[in-house]
Amino acid sequence: MKAIATALDGVLILEPRVFEDARGCFFESWNAHTFAELTGIAAEFVQDNHSLSHRGVLRGLHYQLPPAAQGKLVRVVQGAVFDVVVDLRRGSSTFGRWLGIELSAANRRELWIPPGCAHGFLSLADDTVTLYKTTAGYSPRHERCIRWDDPALAIAWPLAAAPLLSPRDAEGLALADAEVFP
Repeated sequence: MKAIATALDGVLILEPRVFEDARGCFFESWNAHTFAELTGIAAEFVQDNHSLSHRGVLRGLHYQLPPAAQGKLVRVVQGAVFDVVVDLRRGSSTFGRWLGIELSAANRRELWIPPGCAHGFLSLADDTVTLYKTTAGYSPRHERCIRWDDPALAIAWPLAAAPLLSPRDAEGLALADAEVFP
């Protein structure tokens, strides 16, 4: 596995070592020891989430406040997404900035998102399956949502048409009005 730093503080792209031959391929999608060795992060995951999205579905931008703040390890096993992270940590040098990356079954990349960041994605294909591990369980009381189309963030979503949103995501707050991290 290779860990690649991004423009956002603590957000990492992980590329697995893939073994391919005439039978197909094999790779480790998660190895706690290797992750800790490469990143210095001893992530303890407590929940796995699985979503199926049609092309044009936009989920997010979600996050949870302490004491239920979540680190996430995101990957796509079928289809593709444009995955977005927004840094909500006031003490971070990249506070208020966003990063977008394509995650797909074909590129096998994973994205580590540390606690203190909002996360969302746009499905780029029908029947896209996204899996993500979290370091804290779901807590409706601590969950918050930033608007996907906040003009202050100006996220360059690769939209072909208006996205399909949940009612909750359509009601997200602007970053300027949202509760963020110290």
